[in-house]
Parts: sequence; structure tokens; C-alpha cells
Amino acid sequence: MSFLWPELLWSLLALPLLVLLYWLALRRGKSSAVDFPALSLAREAMGVGQRVRRHIPPLLLLIGLAALLVAAARPIAVMRLPSQQQTIVLAMDVSGSMRANDVEPNRLAASQAAAKAFIAALPRNVKVSVVAFAGTAQIAQLPTHNRDDLNTAIDSFQLQRGTATGNGILMSLAALFPGSSIELDALQGRDSRFPRGLGDRAPPDDRASRSAPVAPGSFNTAAIIMLTDGQRNSGVDPLLAARWAADRGVRVYTVGVGTVEGTVIEFEGWSMRVRLDEDTLKTVAELTKAEYFHAASADDLLGVYRTLSSRLAMEKRETEISALLALGGAAIIMMAALLSLWWYRRII
Repeated sequence: MSFLWPELLWSLLALPLLVLLYWLALRRGKSSAVDFPALSLAREAMGVGQRVRRHIPPLLLLIGLAALLVAAARPIAVMRLPSQQQTIVLAMDVSGSMRANDVEPNRLAASQAAAKAFIAALPRNVKVSVVAFAGTAQIAQLPTHNRDDLNTAIDSFQLQRGTATGNGILMSLAALFPGSSIELDALQGRDSRFPRGLGDRAPPDDRASRSAPVAPGSFNTAAIIMLTDGQRNSGVDPLLAARWAADRGVRVYTVGVGTVEGTVIEFEGWSMRVRLDEDTLKTVAELTKAEYFHAASADDLLGVYRTLSSRLAMEKRETEISALLALGGAAIIMMAALLSLWWYRRII
């Protein structure tokens, strides 16, 4: 725990003074009992429980005052709170290697089922966009709250040639920042840009349109989840695309589906071995301050999406808790007063 106004913690030194005053008051009461023998006899008639009970209201008062004084110093603590995520982009691999059946019934069907389960578990206020990538990338569904539209977009996937993971990341950024000039083909030595017809809305955070980069992982209102099963063989270098995402503060969570050893598939008369490029996916996640997950089976994939859902729905962040401490301190003081009224017909 840290404090915004730590100098106010010196006020806690007043508490020992209150304890001293209370002790002096008790001593004065005992001296009065000597002058009045009837009072002394009444004290002796009190049981141990009653003698202890008379100190409970003052003790509660002391604890409540301590909580109020600590609250005045404006404490900061790390707590799990509802996430500020407003938009999540699912970037999903639809390359020919996704037909491999080492993940039952096949990689594509398992990823579609897991993605739909993930969307269903998200809070309703979170928008979701779907990007499909193979040799090229396209936005299958712009950010929306409509879960039916998202499921329809996922069900409409068609397998294509090539694997351009970098393009998938950049197209996801285009979905998040439709008003920014994110250049895809310029990175490949061409002059064309992302299509501009993605809406006229301003970016969710105007920092994304500035030339100066922001801290990686600092853009807390959006995230990208990229699922892929193979190695990049076309398009933009995924590490370069990851740096673009990092400069905009967007986290790219990567999910590798399949096995590192790979499997042999046949596609349009060709046989090929497809392997999972874990090193690249881990680096992409590391550059953007996100995480990498491996799913070797359909159950693993569902587990990964459940984990991501909980991570993106709740997050740890520093929060000022002075209001909570002040409320707790006031409640304790109120309890002390009520107990004193109940037991002794007076306040403290």
C-alpha cells in the first residue's frame, strides 16, 4: 500500500495520547471509588466479563479514528476490479492448415466453437470485432455488441492459402482505430493503405493517432486476441506489426493452437507439414505486454478462452481506497456509540 498524502500519517501519533487520556480517566475513577466505598463495592460486584465489556466501545472508537486518519492520507492499493476493456478484437487464422485434425474435430471448428463460447461469456457492455487472416487479412465484423452478428461472422470463415500473422495484427489495429492512418502495404514496400471505409468515428483514444508512441500495454480500453496454428509465410513481419501495436499501447494476446512438432495436411493437391511458431507468438505477446497461451486440444482451447475471459473481465490495478477506509471507520465509530448507549445509556 502507498499513500498520496503520506505526511498525514503523522496524525496517528494522536492515538497514543487518547489512550493516555483514557487511562488517566480510569485512574481518576478509581480514586473516586476510594472516597465513596459504595462505588468500590459496586466495582467488586462486577464480573470479569462486565469489566472487559466496558472497554469495548472506547477500543472500537480508537480503531474507527485510526481508520479515518489513514483514509485522510489517501491510501493506494492494488485490487481486482472490473476491467475497463470496451473493445476486443478476435484475430483468427483461416489458413489451409486449420483443417488439420490433431485438434478434434479440426483446428478451425475447435477455434470457432471456443471463440463463440468466449464471446458468450464476456460482459454485455464489451464490443467485439472479428478479423480473419490467411495470406491476407480482412475485417469479418466491425466492433459490435450484437452477439448473433459475431457468431454469424465466425461461422462464415472460409479456408484460404497463406499465413500472414502480421497482417492480422495490423488489420485488428485498423478495426480498433478506424480514423488512424495505419499503413499495411507501405510496410511491404507498396503505396496503398488500409481501406478507409471503416467508419467516421474518432479512435477510442486520441493517443493512438499521435506520432509519439505510448507505453506498451497502456491502452486499457481495447485488446487483441490472435489465434493461429502456423508459421508466417507471407505479409508483414508479425514482430514489426507487434511493435506498431505496442507503440499504441494495445496488448496482443496470442494463442497457439496445435502442436510444436506439427502435422502433415493435404490442401488442393499439396502435402505439407505445418508447425506452430511458438517463439514468434511469445515475442509478440511479450512486446505488447500481453500473454501467450498454448492449446494442444479442443479442451485446452476452451480453457484458454475461459482464462482470457476472466482476465479481460477483471484486472488488477492501483486504486485509491480512502473512501472504503473512511466508510469502515465511520461504521466502527457508529457501532461504538450504539453499544455504549445500549449498555450504559450514554455515548462512550
